Amino acid sequence: MNTSGTATRASLRQPAVLAWLRLIRVCHKIERIGSEHLRRWGLSPAQFDVLAHVGAAEGITQQELADSLLVTKGNVCQLLDRMAQSGWLVRRQVGRANRLYLTDSGRALFAEVVPAHEALIAEQLKTLSPAEQLQLLVLLRRVDRALGT
Repeated sequence: MNTSGTATRASLRQPAVLAWLRLIRVCHKIERIGSEHLRRWGLSPAQFDVLAHVGAAEGITQQELADSLLVTKGNVCQLLDRMAQSGWLVRRQVGRANRLYLTDSGRALFAEVVPAHEALIAEQLKTLSPAEQLQLLVLLRRVDRALGT
């Protein structure tokens, strides 16, 4: 970069950089709106992620959950402890693995909050047509797969 900052300005004009910056901005806006929405149920975004994953695949192991959330098993442990204390899920030892299941109150919470939160996210993206939303999904999936794990 020269002293006038020309190299920096030029790199910020690249479509890839501009798209990345815009993607971050959109994600932050939707996350903020989503976090406020989840507070109605006393849930953090991380708790919602666990609720949604366990509700969609009851019996999932702690390791499988950690892998799908892209966190370590240790990181998810405290979160699971808090959710178990709230009465939303239970761990059952099956062999050497802890399997996760929603309680009745966890299932009721799942049935209420997941559709409501999905509707909120859909509302945030309604400026795109269904075909454009699908196109966005395809493009983001391609980038995600190219980046690996």
